[in-house]
Amino acid sequence: MCFYVDDLMFTGNDSIMFADFKKSMMDEFEMSDLGKMHYFLGLEVVQSDNGIFVSQKKYVREILDRFKMHNCNPANTPVEFGLKLCKVGSGKKVDSTFYKQIVGSLMYLTATRPDIMYVVSLISRYMESPTEIHLLAAKRILRYLQGTKDFVLFYKKGEKSDLIGFTDSDYAGDQDDRRSTSGYVFMLGTGAVSRSSKKQSIVTLSSTEAEFVAATTCACQAVWLRRILEELKFKQEKATTIFCDNNSAIKLSKNLVLHGRSKHIDVKYYFLRDLNNEGTIELTYCRSEDQLADIFTKPLKLLSFQNLRRLLGLCTMEELKKLKIN
Repeated sequence: MCFYVDDLMFTGNDSIMFADFKKSMMDEFEMSDLGKMHYFLGLEVVQSDNGIFVSQKKYVREILDRFKMHNCNPANTPVEFGLKLCKVGSGKKVDSTFYKQIVGSLMYLTATRPDIMYVVSLISRYMESPTEIHLLAAKRILRYLQGTKDFVLFYKKGEKSDLIGFTDSDYAGDQDDRRSTSGYVFMLGTGAVSRSSKKQSIVTLSSTEAEFVAATTCACQAVWLRRILEELKFKQEKATTIFCDNNSAIKLSKNLVLHGRSKHIDVKYYFLRDLNNEGTIELTYCRSEDQLADIFTKPLKLLSFQNLRRLLGLCTMEELKKLKIN
C-alpha cells in the first residue's frame, strides 16, 4: 500500500496530529511513505509556497484522443448561450453507447473542472436515447476542453479558512418536465471545495419556491461540510454564510408564519428555517451578477462565464508561470 502526504494545509498541532495518524497507519499496515502527493487517480497535484494546484491535464488529453477530438477547433464556453435541450431532440438518433462513454468520461473530469459541471449534468439526462443535437452539445464540451486543457484549480496558501456557500436555481428550466435546476458551490479560501448541479426532484410553482428548495439542499451540504471540517480541526466558529440572489426565499427562510404563498411547500424544506434560526447557516442576499452558483444552473454569456470561472479558482498555466511555481 502507498501512502501520500499532503501537509501543506497543516501547521502546529494539526501537523503533529497528521504525523501521529501517519505513524499509526504505518504501524498497522505495510505502507510506503511517498512524500507529498503529485499524482493520484488521474489528479495531478502541484504544491508550492503559494498554494496547491490540482488538475487533470493528462486526463483531458486522453479524452480528446479517445474521441478523436484532439485536432478540433476550441470553443470559448462549454455550452452555447441560451441552449435548450429536450428528450425529443432534433436530428437522427446516435449510438447511445458512444454517447454514454463521452458523458461518463466528462463526469470524472468535473472533480477538478467545476466550469463544465452544469452542461455535463444537462447532457447526462439524455443518455437513454440521444440524438444528434445532444451529441453536438457533448462535443461542444470537448471543444471547450481543447482550448482550456491546461486549466488548474488553485487553492492559495494563507487564505481565511471560513466556509462560504452560494446557492441558485434556474426556474422551470427543464423542457420536458419543467423542473428547476439547483446549483450550489462552497468556497474555502480561493478554491471551490464542494459543488453541485442537479435537477430538482419536484416541480416548483414559483421562482421563490425553486430558490428555497435549492437553498435547503445547499444548507444540508453546509452541515455536512462543517462536521468534516471540525474533524479536520478547522471548526467553523461562526454561522456559514450562504449567498442567495432571491430576497423572497431569504425572507421565507426566516419567517415562522406559513402564509398563503408558501403553505404548499413540502414541510421537509423548512429544515432550512431551523438551521437559519439556530445560527448554523446565515442566508444572505447577493446581486445576481455576483452569484457564483449561476455557473451551475444555466448557460451564460462569455464575459459572465469567464468571470465566474476565475472566481471558482480556475487559472491558466500562464498565470502559474507568473507566480514562478516550480
